[in-house]
Amino acid sequence: MAKAILKKGRATPVIRRHPWVFSGAIQRIEGDPEDGEVIEVYDAGGNWLARGYLNRRSQIAVRLLTWLEDEGIDGAFWRRRLERAVSARRALAEDPATTAYRLVHAESDYLPGLIVDRYGDWLVLQFLTLGVDQRRAEIVQLLADLVAPLAIYERSDVGVRKKEGLEPRAGLLWGDEPPDQIEILENGHRFLVNVREGHKTGFYLDQRENRARLTTLCNARGGRIDVLDLFAYTGAFGVYAAAAGASEITSVDTSGPALDLARANHALNGLGRAGGPHSATIIDGQPPAGSGSTDTEYVSGNAFALLRTFRAEKRHFDVIVLDPPKFASTRREVESGSRAYKDINLLAFQILRPGGLLFTFSCSGRVSADLFQKIVFGALADTDREAQIIGHLAQSADHPVALTFPEGRYLKGLICRVW
Repeated sequence: MAKAILKKGRATPVIRRHPWVFSGAIQRIEGDPEDGEVIEVYDAGGNWLARGYLNRRSQIAVRLLTWLEDEGIDGAFWRRRLERAVSARRALAEDPATTAYRLVHAESDYLPGLIVDRYGDWLVLQFLTLGVDQRRAEIVQLLADLVAPLAIYERSDVGVRKKEGLEPRAGLLWGDEPPDQIEILENGHRFLVNVREGHKTGFYLDQRENRARLTTLCNARGGRIDVLDLFAYTGAFGVYAAAAGASEITSVDTSGPALDLARANHALNGLGRAGGPHSATIIDGQPPAGSGSTDTEYVSGNAFALLRTFRAEKRHFDVIVLDPPKFASTRREVESGSRAYKDINLLAFQILRPGGLLFTFSCSGRVSADLFQKIVFGALADTDREAQIIGHLAQSADHPVALTFPEGRYLKGLICRVW
């Protein structure tokens, strides 16, 4: 088998079981392996370290699969890893109130490059690296055997594949074509998911536990609660807030189709009256009538601009949820992304009522939890407000973080009580 020989002093991350070997750490490659092929990794002294798949076109030249010299990378290996990941989600699989969750979380499930999300009887996969992309058929068949879904659909239409020399791809891989909208349950709430065109694989599964935390705190507040859900996408935070008794919910997103689905999700749960006291900003078209007592407003627009408008109008809220897209996808974007996070948090601080709650998130892997907290502090320092952190948030447990792979913690969040 071909070998990657590391430079002197570059073996420590591999010994500590970090799953990535960067191209700059490799002294030479012996043999003539094809990209995607499994190779051995040795230190500069000739000691065997690990085994993984190669891709010279990627800055991450080798993604490690095993640190056990006697463990071969064959069909039995892939089955064992998939079985372990599925078994780890058994409690979710047996929970009748939740039918959608992540089954495989790439490196943190020791299956680098592979994402598997479950939406009821459908699986949605992302093959993000060359090594798993070349084994697509084998992985699909194993999942079909292990999970017995109605269908397996691919959503590998993401930009990160370009770094692996791969083109975006999406479509049916196995079974029956999924419907335009799949209905799922999450903590007893009903949602419609478009797995063909929705963000990620169709739904933000990683926020499940944080949405439940919002329910708990809204219930604890009692009385009238006005909630602003920014970057609302399909309105999941709003559904939880309405179910907890929120009086008024304003859902903001740039996407009209996403807000249409938010309307449908609120109605599906029997929550919300369309209109509310600020109907001038509601998108045209009436949602199905809900039976709830929450006034719901769906605003299509830029979150930064709308926050400034709300500030100028002296409009205030009891709870604000900030769940923006990545503002810093690369190291070069960290500075500009940090400014964007600071700006939007500053605006949120300025329009919260005294005692109000801010749920604020960053999904930028390049922005650490420590840096994110400093950014939010900087935003507060530019206001005349005071705030307490009453909760630290992260992705749900079905999106685990391997202890040897801290990069797996991409979602960071804070709950701040603001005075």
